[in-house]
Parts: sequence; C-alpha cells; structure tokens
Amino acid sequence: MARYCGSSCRLCRRENLKLFLKGDRCYSDKCAFERRPYAPGQHGQRRAGKYSDYRTQLREKQKVKRIYGVLEKQFRGYYYRADRQKGITGVNLLMSLESRLDNIVYRMGFASSRTQARQLVRHGHFLVNDRKVNIPSYQVKAGDVVKVHAESQKVHQIVDAMETVLRRGIPNWVDVNKSDFSGTLKSLPNREDLTMPIQEQLIVELYSK
Repeated sequence: MARYCGSSCRLCRRENLKLFLKGDRCYSDKCAFERRPYAPGQHGQRRAGKYSDYRTQLREKQKVKRIYGVLEKQFRGYYYRADRQKGITGVNLLMSLESRLDNIVYRMGFASSRTQARQLVRHGHFLVNDRKVNIPSYQVKAGDVVKVHAESQKVHQIVDAMETVLRRGIPNWVDVNKSDFSGTLKSLPNREDLTMPIQEQLIVELYSK
C-alpha cells in the first residue's frame, strides 16, 4: 500500500499553511512552519512569481490531499464519486473526506493527528457500531457510534490525545463520551463548519479540464 513517508513539516511549508499534520508539535515552538515560513528546498526563499490559474488550482488540490492524508489515485476516485452525486461537487468531495473513519477518530479527539488516527485504525483499536473496522477510508454515516476497543482504552497515544484535544476543540457535529471512550457522528458537517481555508471550487475546475 502506497503512503507518503517524507517530512510532514515540509508539506506545510510547501503549501504556505499550517496543516496540523504532527499533532501537538504544530502548537509548539518546535513547529517548522513557524521557524521557517517559506517553501522548502534550495530556492525556497526566492520571491514567488505570478501564479498561473493552473498552479493555483493544483496547489489547492495538493493542500486538500495532504490535509486528509490521501494520495492521488484515491483522491481522484473521491472526486469522481462526488461528481456523480446530487448537489455541489466540491462540497460532496469534502463531505466524503470528512466521513473517513480516520478523520472521524481525529475529530473526536482519539488521536492527535490524522496520521496517528490512520495508524490506530489500521491496528484495530476502534469499533464502529460494535464491529471492529480496520479500514481508515471506511465511510462513517450519520448516527454511527465509534468506540475505542475495550483492550485499547489504555493505549497511551489515545489517552494522551483525549487529554490534549481541548486545544483544538471538538466540532459540534460529533458527540463524544469520554467516560466510555465512544463518540457518535450526529450528522455530516455543513460547509460552514469546516474552518480550514479550502477553496474546493478550484479542485473542481482542475479536474474538469
């Protein structure tokens, strides 16, 4: 299975935006984006020239891919499914990405980053409606209950994440019960609930060419 194994901080610097890919480190003084807020590489500090429309659209697509930890082939599949659904294609795309199990685990505060959430899901630490699911891309539906496996409730990564989640907050479209390590997806978020600076229309324009 293909996955990105390079530096996460390099991705934030390339997109000129803090993507919060490394959990608590992104909130500390150690954050590479805070220390070196320019593009990575030998010529990263050169003044950027005028951006073409294609470059702007490409960077937007790359940013969203990196936020959710999805590679190109899978992301393209999400787009084509969103395009076939009723409604606004860009919003449908974001809702599909937000419905991923690894993202829901992160949103509920059981992991400090989506990367960590993906690993925890792959290792079988979570149940969905009392059934073990180890597929990070599993689509969680409104009303589904996500729970930490009883044998995993002492895993220090999960415990630490639940203690520090208040720093970023838990969205109002999920309901979390910390006492029994469970959470419910009350409904899919509205577009206004997603606060990251994403212009999904640029992605639609890119793939529509």
